[in-house]
Amino acid sequence: MISAFLSGYKITDDSKYLDVAKKSIDFFESNFKKNHILHRTFKNEESKLNGYLDDYAYMANASIDMFENTSDPKYLLFATNLANHLITHFWDESSNGFFFTSDNHEKLIMRPKNNYDLSMPSGNSVAAYVLLRLHYITQDKHFLEITKKIIESEAVAAAENPFAFGYLLNVLYLYYQKPTEITIINDKNSELVSSLRKKFLPESIMVIVTNQNNLDTLSKHAFFSGKEFQDDKTQVFVCKNFSCSLPLHDLTEIEKNL
Repeated sequence: MISAFLSGYKITDDSKYLDVAKKSIDFFESNFKKNHILHRTFKNEESKLNGYLDDYAYMANASIDMFENTSDPKYLLFATNLANHLITHFWDESSNGFFFTSDNHEKLIMRPKNNYDLSMPSGNSVAAYVLLRLHYITQDKHFLEITKKIIESEAVAAAENPFAFGYLLNVLYLYYQKPTEITIINDKNSELVSSLRKKFLPESIMVIVTNQNNLDTLSKHAFFSGKEFQDDKTQVFVCKNFSCSLPLHDLTEIEKNL
């Protein structure tokens, strides 16, 4: 739902959608920082029931979406922490997939595992997408290795029954296509930023860096290194296969590089 509200914000430019998404994810980020796990229910300041694979994968995905829209490093850190928690507590090395429950969950007769993208994408497919996105932003090779293992373990089944692996096939496409990396430095030119937000670029990672402090914190990542924040104008960098454009300022110019 957080990701849905962020999509609404991108399409309408109505900040109320961003505010709702931010309020929600900040609640979960705060609780994860305090409890070191995600919970499924909250009432009267009491949290219960350990989160499942889907909870962690979907929340990490939403946190990356929020990071793309705000460039706040805490959302990148939240997504990274959730991803590492998934690998530590849900990963099954013997079958190259994630269990539905963690290793510190209530003991069951068997730990279930779901790989099919039916009415909702499976936790394994979303987790693979999350780890792939994080790899391209942070260059953490471990995230890429886990994604490759999930893809390879499901490749034959996906080829035989693609309708049951729709989300995973999108991940596979992104893996082979490699994303277009778009960095918007300073959102001063709101018209330009709005136009780029509204574009349908499913194979892209687009981060809007709103202030100098965020850029300084993020500059340790190759995705942001070498880029300068200028107070008086919006600059756009388009990168593909480790090759980046010069700073771009005009929409037509940017579209030629996409």
